Amino acid sequence: MPDNDWNASLYDQNFAFVSAYGQDLVTILNPHPGETILDLGCGTGQLAQAIAASGAHVIGIDSAASMIETARQTFPAIEFLVADATDFSFPARFDAIFSNATLHWVADAERAAHNIATSLKPDGRFVAEFGGKGNVAHIVTAVQEAIWETLHIQVDSGWYFPSLGQYASLLETHGLAVDTALLFNRPTLLTDGKNGLRNWIQMFTTTMFQEVPEAAKPQVLAKVEQQLRPLLFQNGQWFVDYRRLRIIAHKE
Repeated sequence: MPDNDWNASLYDQNFAFVSAYGQDLVTILNPHPGETILDLGCGTGQLAQAIAASGAHVIGIDSAASMIETARQTFPAIEFLVADATDFSFPARFDAIFSNATLHWVADAERAAHNIATSLKPDGRFVAEFGGKGNVAHIVTAVQEAIWETLHIQVDSGWYFPSLGQYASLLETHGLAVDTALLFNRPTLLTDGKNGLRNWIQMFTTTMFQEVPEAAKPQVLAKVEQQLRPLLFQNGQWFVDYRRLRIIAHKE
């Protein structure tokens, strides 16, 4: 997991596409009035609000207190709690659990899958999308190589990007039947022109930069940009090489 010191306002300002892409996932979830739904990794609450608009009762959880604070201020009618995917429980079970762009941050996928399964009602559904195998592969490699060339430090991304088969099998071991599983490319345009990639790296790759001194970061970032420019820079804009895993399952 990242250090959870998220800048929630900057996240909404520069990376609103995360929630925007999640709107399609809400449609797939197809929430109904009266259902109880958990938004796992709710961020600043944009998608929890979209779910609540259907008439469902929504609880949003996120491990980042700054995100939860913003969500509570923006959508005071919804219950938001600080909780981790590997450590949550509620007195009653849910009709559905929804998760967008969250589970690749959870290294202990086994524990997360257990919590998801035990928190669903029988036949309750699980609808999720997150980074799958090959996600941001060019960026991860470029950052690792730049840090090694600059400081001779080997770093791990800290992310969990499973293959379709790996994750489907994991869910099945916890009593979730996988109805649909899809792994697909989603090249995503970044805002801020020539600074787009640098801003994305500084927001999302804090784990990789934990041992990098502040004085060395500009040099590392410049190396990353130089390496990735032929691959991810087009017409004055940066793209991110996202590869997403979408899962629809239900509790047997």
